Amino acid sequence: MKPLLERLGRRLLGGYSLALFVFLYLPIVLIVVYSFNANPINMMIWSGATLDWYRSLFGLSNSLSENALYVESTDQLLASLRTSLVVALCTTAISTLIGTLTALALARYRFRLRGFYRLLLFMPMLMPDIVLGIALLIFFVGVGMPLGTLSIVIGHCTFLISYVFLIVSARLAGMDTRLEEASADLGASAWVTFRRITLPQILPGVVGGALLAFIISMDDLVITYFIAGVDSTTLPVFIYGMIRRGIKPEINAIATLLLLASLLIAALGLYLRNRKPASTQDDSHG
Repeated sequence: MKPLLERLGRRLLGGYSLALFVFLYLPIVLIVVYSFNANPINMMIWSGATLDWYRSLFGLSNSLSENALYVESTDQLLASLRTSLVVALCTTAISTLIGTLTALALARYRFRLRGFYRLLLFMPMLMPDIVLGIALLIFFVGVGMPLGTLSIVIGHCTFLISYVFLIVSARLAGMDTRLEEASADLGASAWVTFRRITLPQILPGVVGGALLAFIISMDDLVITYFIAGVDSTTLPVFIYGMIRRGIKPEINAIATLLLLASLLIAALGLYLRNRKPASTQDDSHG
């Protein structure tokens, strides 16, 4: 009786896991598949495979159907992509610098309200995006700051610093502090110890945090929608505007390209975050 119940339980658990993965990933698979659909009117009706929607994103396609009169302007698309890249690069640089320095300060120094300060750093990650977006909008309007690229960068930094801080802190927690102590005992200055000992060991975490910040900044929609100006439309906001006017075939192509780029960057970030420091690898070989 007991083996029968165990087999039944394993089958139920396996079936539940399969249903969960299908529910999560089937819509993504459909987006990728229908991005090659040649039907310009109804993307749910398969009319053959084509690369026209990918070519149209870069203004290279001349073979689109005459019915596809709603293809968005390539100039608008590229402008929104440039805005997203500028925002993501600026936000990544600022968030990585501040998040790394904050993680080092909290890991190496003891001061009053240290635990409370750490809790405040986690709040932007726990706060709903719509609440943070409305709060930032009220703040920018209240101080008289015009909405634009600068407001988006500031808004993204408010929560991306927390992500970088979390990843670098995890790297610092697994770091051997005896190397820093040995460097100080041998007469090295604080800057030399940081440059030669600390930074090489936490660098995978820093790079991983930067890549994660870049992905989140590129993909953010809710917060950006509230604090973006008229002339500072990012790619997610641009796609959202396209969807509001109807689900168009090139949206699937854009989503597929974004998905591919996000997966590549995320894989690189996870690899760098989990890679052992060079000193640890040398010790294991020795």
